[in-house]
Amino acid sequence: MSQLTSAEDKTLFEFRGKIPPAKQLIPLGLQHVVAAVVGVITPAIIISGACGLAAEEKTLLIQASLVMTAMATLLQLFPVFHKIGAGLPVIMGTSFAYVPTLTAIGAEFGLPTILGAEIIGGLVAVVFGVFVRPIRKLFPPVVTGTVIFTIGLSLYPTAVRYMAGGSGAENFGSVQCWAVALITFAVVVILNNFTTGLLRQGSLLFGMIVGYAVALVLGMVDFSGVGSAGWFALPKVMPFEINFVPAACVSLAIVYVVNAVQTIGDLTSTTMGGMDRVPTDEELSGGIIAQGISSVLGAFIGGLPTASYSQNVGIVTLNKVINRAVFALAAGVLLVAGFVPKFSALLTTIPQSVIGGATLSVFATITMTGIHMITREGFDGRTRTVVGLSVALGVGITQVSGCLQGPGFPAWVHTVFGSSSVVVAALMAILLNLTLPKEKACAAPDKQK
Repeated sequence: MSQLTSAEDKTLFEFRGKIPPAKQLIPLGLQHVVAAVVGVITPAIIISGACGLAAEEKTLLIQASLVMTAMATLLQLFPVFHKIGAGLPVIMGTSFAYVPTLTAIGAEFGLPTILGAEIIGGLVAVVFGVFVRPIRKLFPPVVTGTVIFTIGLSLYPTAVRYMAGGSGAENFGSVQCWAVALITFAVVVILNNFTTGLLRQGSLLFGMIVGYAVALVLGMVDFSGVGSAGWFALPKVMPFEINFVPAACVSLAIVYVVNAVQTIGDLTSTTMGGMDRVPTDEELSGGIIAQGISSVLGAFIGGLPTASYSQNVGIVTLNKVINRAVFALAAGVLLVAGFVPKFSALLTTIPQSVIGGATLSVFATITMTGIHMITREGFDGRTRTVVGLSVALGVGITQVSGCLQGPGFPAWVHTVFGSSSVVVAALMAILLNLTLPKEKACAAPDKQK
């Protein structure tokens, strides 16, 4: 009996091992679902609000996000032609990293333009994956960290706006909204810092459950759209129009490139944490190509851009379980959920205050991840210059409304550079990193002191 148990345990730590017994497979798979599900649905809810979608359209967007998360994950687990997919234990899904740029595009042009830019961005990611080895040299930790740091900063207003009730809400900024948001936030912080295991890994989900319950008691939950939703439906092909606005495509394509670099980091963390090795160039290339193709396909059913999930990478690093059957089960659960419109409609009833309270800690984590990457190789004068100037220009431009819309500026300049701090920060960080001398810049600040 002990030999059987030992064999069962061993297969958990083999990517292509036998399917584990249900007593191990189910809880380990659901653990990944719990860690990922908030990240899957929340970007869809945020973008729905930015684009002013109706309740039925919001349900479709959530449904598409669930389905594409599952399909993107399965593509990574079971590569096609040994070229499309990393063949590594990862969970893919809609990502917060795209939210600032998507929000800006959606507010100005609407969801059809987001989907068009998503197709172009996905194709750019495919090209990046094909030429990953030479291109990745342009994105050392100081550049990638600067961009991720800027993404986190730019998401804070979104979280606070949701905590206050969401733009356009009748009770925006009320004590009731803030009370629900802060209760949700407190539960997330407590579970994330004072518990272990499933409670900690699912802190966002459990925090939202508590916040939802409080909002329900306070009469803040509207179920009017749930009753009309069906019990089963396949995602629709092109449920929304698709428009191509060149400026929006360029803006989002830059974010795709940066996110591809972040995917390299996640895949590296997965293999080092769960397999005690670094990923091969073929695995990195396949993973990024699959990420791009998933986004292209997702656009045709209303899905949002996909990326690797760092929170699930953390689980792999912690428990070392890499059997792909565990991840396939998680993908299967999300896929089934995506086929149930009533479930998607139920998710749309989550009050915005609850979402804001839960996601504030996520956005803080993104920001701190950027800082960690920036300081990983030291924090000398050159690094301070690259980060400081890039963030200052990127964030500063977006804080001054219309600063790139004056006489002489064509409209596309504002769309590309003035609507999202991430794009400007990324381009500035790349330029400064390529042009600033390393030795001279490192020593100068210390001598002045």
